[in-house]
Amino acid sequence: MSHAIIRQLFEGRLNGWAATRTPALRIAYEDVAFTPADGETYLKAFAIPAGTGSNTLGGDHRVYTGVFQVSIVTPSGSGPGSAEGVVDELADLYPLYLRLNRADFEVIVLTPVEPSPGIPDDTTYTVAASFQYRADTN
Repeated sequence: MSHAIIRQLFEGRLNGWAATRTPALRIAYEDVAFTPADGETYLKAFAIPAGTGSNTLGGDHRVYTGVFQVSIVTPSGSGPGSAEGVVDELADLYPLYLRLNRADFEVIVLTPVEPSPGIPDDTTYTVAASFQYRADTN
């Protein structure tokens, strides 16, 4: 259940930023219908859980870890600059050690936002930006 809360916290922050950005960016969420417009720059958001553990013998503790990834999809043929600029904005949106909360549940950004190599396609160029997270409960 807490991996779902983590995804919702990160997606909520992304959605608020993307909607107020100029120009605004639409987001394709996991398993939600999405059709990009021709030539549109948009984002794809993914929460990638990396496991759940416990650090107590009583089993009353949980540690949730994983990666949150945002892929920036731009029209092909215009170079990586546009996607790289969005990666920089995401680094500001999810700074190292950012803490997001829901009630008494807290998730922490553990690593700086890191871009992947660009992936060219016939019509798009995609750069994924990701960071690791961790949440502990008692």
